[in-house]
Amino acid sequence: MSPDQDTPPQPAPEVATRSARDGWRTLAHALRPRATRAQLITGLLCALLGFAIALQVRSTGEESLTTMRQSELVSLLDQTTRQADQLADQVADLEQTRQDLRSGSTSQEAALESATRSAAAQGILSGRLPAQGPGVAITVNDPSGSVSALTLLNLLEELRNAGAEAVQFNDQRITATSPIVGTGSGIEVNGVPQDPPYRWFAIGDPDTMATAMAIPGGAIAKVQIDGGTAQVDKQDLLQITALRTLSTPQFATPEPDPQG
Repeated sequence: MSPDQDTPPQPAPEVATRSARDGWRTLAHALRPRATRAQLITGLLCALLGFAIALQVRSTGEESLTTMRQSELVSLLDQTTRQADQLADQVADLEQTRQDLRSGSTSQEAALESATRSAAAQGILSGRLPAQGPGVAITVNDPSGSVSALTLLNLLEELRNAGAEAVQFNDQRITATSPIVGTGSGIEVNGVPQDPPYRWFAIGDPDTMATAMAIPGGAIAKVQIDGGTAQVDKQDLLQITALRTLSTPQFATPEPDPQG
């Protein structure tokens, strides 16, 4: 038998290389994820929905400003500037107090004066002391009894945001712990039923608070949406005489003096 007959024919090297390459290409094509028409449509809809949501969020955030008149924007800017100036003044006062307390000769007098001012401020904020000063008087008329407790609470928050330092609602002193709730018979403040018209007295910068009340979509607008009316009057001098009696803490006691 001849050598040619004993050895089977071998493929050419280029043919073997091409076959291996075609095999890997076939395997890669089989493993490649295939998107159906339904998946493509779903992805397109998700992308459009995301774009619409982002556009809506942006337009909602800008709507309250773009719909305001130039005079309203100027008033809002002025209110923000005044608040920034007030905060800067407070920072300067605190820095001066710290320097006075650190000075050797007047530290005791400065500490006493600082404690006196702090006690007076805390007494006003907690409702234990009467207060007087410039501010606004707001009368909310509600002949149909449709103004909700939430609307009145929003009005209170607008006053606080505008810098109100002391607030009275009818004959009730309003503090951080004053609840304003709606019941089956009407509105209760500090647990005491209240009848309209509701009269607010707030001590602070009259111009700033009056501007805050008049902002479109603000507190006065919500009163009108509920079916009531409101009138804001700026006052050079308001007197808040209603007081709150603080309850005795049930669990908290003063920490003992470590040096005592």
